[in-house]
Amino acid sequence: MRDFDEHNITQSVIERFGNTPDPRLKTILNSLVTHLHDFIRDVDLSFEEWQAAIKFLTRTGQQCTDTRQEFILLSDTLGVSMLVDAINHRHRDGATETTVLGPFFVNEAPALPMGANIAPNTEGEPLYASGVIRSTHGTPLANARVEVWQCNKDGFYDVQLSPTLNLRASFQTDAQGRFAFWSILPTSYPIPYDGPVGDLLTATKRHPYRPAHLHFMISAPEHETLVTHVFVKGDQYLDSDAVFGVKNSLIEEFKPHASGTTAPDGEPMTKPWRSFSYDFSLKADR
Repeated sequence: MRDFDEHNITQSVIERFGNTPDPRLKTILNSLVTHLHDFIRDVDLSFEEWQAAIKFLTRTGQQCTDTRQEFILLSDTLGVSMLVDAINHRHRDGATETTVLGPFFVNEAPALPMGANIAPNTEGEPLYASGVIRSTHGTPLANARVEVWQCNKDGFYDVQLSPTLNLRASFQTDAQGRFAFWSILPTSYPIPYDGPVGDLLTATKRHPYRPAHLHFMISAPEHETLVTHVFVKGDQYLDSDAVFGVKNSLIEEFKPHASGTTAPDGEPMTKPWRSFSYDFSLKADR
């Protein structure tokens, strides 16, 4: 077929993909072409706007490095990451709710013993975190892997500052499914906004901030891996998270304690500190 126009080109493109052997890929491509073409027709996209979009996506790719994934930031700020997460976790059956992985997870987090400090020699208000990992049936999960990571008091993750890992670790739960560790109180922080995603937020008068939180990835045999956060209750950005990741069930009070008190692990505290306890429920694979 020749002489394509705005009315007949969509079906012709779909037909060109007609011999795609993977049926799922064919379904996705057909839908992508249909919606993309409908979008372009709907907004009457100009040639200059199309060029601007190409330049924006090119800059987004060029911004990506081993420690920064600008396309994840774009997906997050457009709500796509949370939409994909919601679609893939429709039926929680009592399991802890999920939220975005974020762009700062790394696989090389050090394995530390129960009660260790993931923020050695790091400024900030001391924080004692603890909880229990259970199945949705209430059974404590021994030897579950608990991976944690967070920003520092200035809102930066370790990988943004240096190759030295800090404020992240993995732990194994004990026989009762318990975990505990020391850290510092996380703070709200802006996602990286010195690139094309930041330009998009500025152009639309959106702020780049995320409310204060700790990341958790929890896994156990025969259970679905849980990716989630625990948010600090009272944070000013809970209702305007730049990546749409907040859920009410994930908000927890980080209780303040005065200096001169004793922490749950028996450590005498010489300055004010915080604590929170949050129990997680993992969904069985079957």
